[in-house]
Amino acid sequence: MESMANAITMVIAPLGAPPLNSSVRFRSKSRRIWCSRLESNDKDKFEGASSPSETSVQISNDNIWKLFNDAQQNIMHLNKQRLVALEELKKVQHEKQLLLERLEQLEARNQAGTTTKSVESWSISELLLRIDSMVLSDMIGTGEAADLRKSIVENRFAVDNLFFGIQEKNDLELLSELRHFSETIMRKPLHVVHICSEMEPIASSSPLASYVTGVSSALQRKGNMVEVILPKYASINLAPIKALRKIEGEVDSYFGGRWHRNRIWTGIINNIGVALIEPLHHQEFFNRDLICGYSDDFKRFAYFSRASLDYLVKSGKQPDILHIHNWETAIIGPLFWDIFVHQGLSGTRLVFTCHDLNSQCLEQPDKLETCGLDSHRLHRADRLQDNINKNLINILKGGIVYSNKVVFVSSSHSIDKIIQCSGHELEPTLAVHRDKLLITPYGFDGTNFDPSKDKFLPAKYSANNIEGKALCKVALRHHLGFSKHSFAIVGCIFSEVSDGDVDNLRLAIMYAMEKGAQFVLMGGTVMTPTLQLLQEELKDANVRFVDKNEEFLLHLILAGSDIMLCSSFHDPLLQVPLKAIKYGSAPILLNSRQERFRYTEQQDFGSTVMSQYILSTFANMSLSQALDEIKNQPAQWALKIKDGMSKDFSWDAECCDVHLAAYESVKNF
Repeated sequence: MESMANAITMVIAPLGAPPLNSSVRFRSKSRRIWCSRLESNDKDKFEGASSPSETSVQISNDNIWKLFNDAQQNIMHLNKQRLVALEELKKVQHEKQLLLERLEQLEARNQAGTTTKSVESWSISELLLRIDSMVLSDMIGTGEAADLRKSIVENRFAVDNLFFGIQEKNDLELLSELRHFSETIMRKPLHVVHICSEMEPIASSSPLASYVTGVSSALQRKGNMVEVILPKYASINLAPIKALRKIEGEVDSYFGGRWHRNRIWTGIINNIGVALIEPLHHQEFFNRDLICGYSDDFKRFAYFSRASLDYLVKSGKQPDILHIHNWETAIIGPLFWDIFVHQGLSGTRLVFTCHDLNSQCLEQPDKLETCGLDSHRLHRADRLQDNINKNLINILKGGIVYSNKVVFVSSSHSIDKIIQCSGHELEPTLAVHRDKLLITPYGFDGTNFDPSKDKFLPAKYSANNIEGKALCKVALRHHLGFSKHSFAIVGCIFSEVSDGDVDNLRLAIMYAMEKGAQFVLMGGTVMTPTLQLLQEELKDANVRFVDKNEEFLLHLILAGSDIMLCSSFHDPLLQVPLKAIKYGSAPILLNSRQERFRYTEQQDFGSTVMSQYILSTFANMSLSQALDEIKNQPAQWALKIKDGMSKDFSWDAECCDVHLAAYESVKNF
């Protein structure tokens, strides 16, 4: 018995139990523990004990063996847990060692100067290494790190565009962007349908075309579903449309008191679904040379607007957002809320984009009845009645009144400035609906206009590796036949050149030549008589006029120029100022030749990040100041140029964020 008790002592001792002898004394705490293990008849022996501390119990052999077996089971369980813990510890230590080795390898590559190529294109591997670094420095926990890694790996298609050019950012800045990225991709995708009159590259006559394509592509790249509905113009360019097909089922649309048939064509542009509406009974509406500019424009686009909504209902589409544009599709506002919201579109909300407040479309009220609207109900001051011509309706005003959000597109103005310059006395309407007004900057195609990826350039470069720009400058000089003895090249790219621009150009070119710079002007495909005269007047070895609309030369001029003269910072058609900044060419206003020049609207610095940056950096810089800084303070100039190149002003950046915020804010109205 004594040997058995000693054996139990050896087994149970590691568990913290008191030593056992042939007779066992129980403390009050031990009594509760051990008595639970005894048989019921043994428990009775303790009931009459005068004091637990003085009670001795002779444990039977059976109970000792039972206790012994229980202790063994406890020990085996604890050992198993200890082994699992050791394995986990080894795994963590191994992973930590791997992380340290990977960081050391990256540091070694940096010190050896072998990361030049990777700096040009921020790779997923390097991004993951930065997350590893954040874990090791206790900035984030392993759980959040795992979520961030998963977001990156599962959305690697978006990483290059979203995280390009962040190598110089510290971990705190990068972590903020990573968290924003993770939150964005976890957001429920939106279904957005644009109904508009233009879209690049199939139908384009105004900035609306590039805007629709740019914003739609950016939204699509961020995981949303975007579709566009357009008229099928006779002059439409069908070549860029993939998978173009005619839908056999035709759509009826109410117009002029009866129902009319439409044929629907579908296809894909830039991965965006496109539907083209072709009227079968009113083919003359869109079989014309121009998109608009005719006396029956309201009738044409009112028909298209009604047909687009009928198509949505018949096809069963229920988009989150219906995005309409300018006066051409503004009539969709009252059509939607008065008729179509009750036809399966109760969960859809309206966003209206306005590019030009001066084009408003004033019409007789009875014209509304052609598309099924009640003119008496809508011809009111708080609805469509024009603020000045009380006997007319204002179609643009209807878009503002009947939309949940109104987006103005401007690269240089604030909401206040836009309201003040609205024209046609829309100020009272805009003031009433001010809470739903937003402003967004224009963007540009960051996939085709990026010097780090540009296929047209002889050498690629970026803000962090700008050496390639010097090679592009050499290539531009060679192509234009310039000499090598000039410290700067001044570029100028126009879609159209007005007579006023020509007068300013003459002064700017002469000044640039006087300072020893070279000058290249790229105009439209046809030289105007005034521009031809200027070309004859300023024949010089350091001046070139280019009338060829060649894409490679456009990219080369952007890359090879030090300064880009612009008639305005607000360039919705070509977005030259934004592209110039990305290519390391400073945008300077054309009429800013003299030191005394000051930007006439310097007090209106806009309400977008892009407008604030451009106006604060370049608005008060004259051509002479820019040339002097290039020549006399090259280091300071280089810092300014690199700072601009590091910013993202493409459609994917601020412009897309404004639209997403607008969509999310109205989705639950």
